[in-house]
Parts: sequence; C-alpha cells; structure tokens
Amino acid sequence: MEDNMLELRPNCERCDKDLPPNATKAMICSFECTFCTSCAANVLNNYCPNCGGSLTSRPIRPTSLLKQYPASLKRVVKKDS
Repeated sequence: MEDNMLELRPNCERCDKDLPPNATKAMICSFECTFCTSCAANVLNNYCPNCGGSLTSRPIRPTSLLKQYPASLKRVVKKDS
C-alpha cells in the first residue's frame, strides 16, 4: 500500500514567505495550495485563488516523522494570486 502524505510546501504561494513544516502560520486548501496566514486573511479572504476552496490551518508534521515523510522542497510562487 502506498502512503499518501500531505505535501507540506515550504513557502506561501503569494508572497514567498518561508513556511517550514512546523510553521503555525500556514494555511492550506484541499489541493495542498499553501499560503501564509497574513495573505490568506488579508488578501485572499481565506479562499484559495487557484481552486476556490476554503483555506484552513495546515497541520504540523511531528519532527519524529520528517525523516521518513519529509516536507516538500518544491517552492510554488504565483505572484498574481
């Protein structure tokens, strides 16, 4: 059976702020688009500009599991979001 882990992207797709796996100010949609809480609340009204879905707090992956299930290193930036 294949493990399907949530992709923890390393940055806000709008402002490119770093959002490490333990960031408490990261928001995510059901398609794993990722934004900082500031962009989500103040610019995007808590809706994903990519899919239109709602943004919710991104969970934190326990440090003990990061080696087996690492966070993504792929940065996604869409300045026009």
